[in-house]
Amino acid sequence: MQNPFETEERRAFRETIARLVETDIKPFADQWDEAGDIPWSLHEKFGQLGVFGFGVDEAYGGLGFDDCFMRAAYSEELGKCGATGIPAALGGRSISIGPIQALANEDIKRRVLPDVVAGRKGSSLAITEPSGGSDVARLKTTAVRDGDGWIINGAKTFITGGMKSDYFVVGARTGDGGLGGISLFFVEADAAGFSRTELPRKMGWWCSDTATLYFEDCRVPDAHLMGQENQGFLAIMNNFNYERLAMVAGMVGMMKVCFHEAVAWAQERETFGAKLIQHQVIRHKLADMSARIDMVEAYLHQICWLANEGRMPVAEVSKAKFSASKALEFVASEAMQILGGAGYLRGNVVERMYREVKVQAIGGGSEEIMRDLAVRQMGL
Repeated sequence: MQNPFETEERRAFRETIARLVETDIKPFADQWDEAGDIPWSLHEKFGQLGVFGFGVDEAYGGLGFDDCFMRAAYSEELGKCGATGIPAALGGRSISIGPIQALANEDIKRRVLPDVVAGRKGSSLAITEPSGGSDVARLKTTAVRDGDGWIINGAKTFITGGMKSDYFVVGARTGDGGLGGISLFFVEADAAGFSRTELPRKMGWWCSDTATLYFEDCRVPDAHLMGQENQGFLAIMNNFNYERLAMVAGMVGMMKVCFHEAVAWAQERETFGAKLIQHQVIRHKLADMSARIDMVEAYLHQICWLANEGRMPVAEVSKAKFSASKALEFVASEAMQILGGAGYLRGNVVERMYREVKVQAIGGGSEEIMRDLAVRQMGL
């Protein structure tokens, strides 16, 4: 649907991303998905376009400005690439760049951000734990002061990009239980006491490396405390908003692919003497699919406008996240139903989209967590 907030600059940015997706990703999406990896050169190609630099000062290699519509356009076009493990592999750094820009000291920002923003090196956000999932307030990883540094012990899991990242933003408990005792730390992959193992055989996101991280008396200097001690929870929550918006936009892209593939198949396939598209039951499916795409996209546009106005609507972001994942579940299922057996075959883009549905409903905050957060933000 038409975006009433579109500008020439935003349109040109979207078209640039779309061209790169069309030429440098789509022809290889199935191959990379099956191989379980993407070439690192892809990180650098997108880094050259500045897509990792939103909200990052120019002094650190960033764009020097932010625009939620451009963020959404990037995520939507990547969502159309044909294998959503690819945007996951590229985007693992995105959710850690914000905290580094906002909270790290000047030395870290100048030393680290230019390479990460340019795609030369990777970074990851390490919050989720084996025992806690989305319950950030119950982090069990600890950081204890020791002379002029900190000793971190614990584990993180489901860390996107964790096997290849050079840098990590790690949430750890430095105070009492609950929200007020959490701090953020900058940890480098070569730190003593740090190790990682890959999570194998995922249902989806095959070409995105996902890791479990281990901290065994991992020592970091005091200067690697990011922001104020025991004040990390709010920073984590604020950072999640952009991650969730990116996921909503990516799901819009995924739904559009499923819809267009279903339409193309229905116009081509014949059953009982007529094209599928001529059967009323198929036409109704397509109408329902299109309506759900439009609703999520309109919601996304409104949220992006509010965010650009400096009013990040947390309740609406949360509602958009679970609304988008439910809409994607419906649209992908209907596309699969329209394609029938052809959609069930490996190598078909709808098959790949269909198995990527569930991670969208879990990652970045599960549907259940999003509903609860939305209601709390509504004051209920």
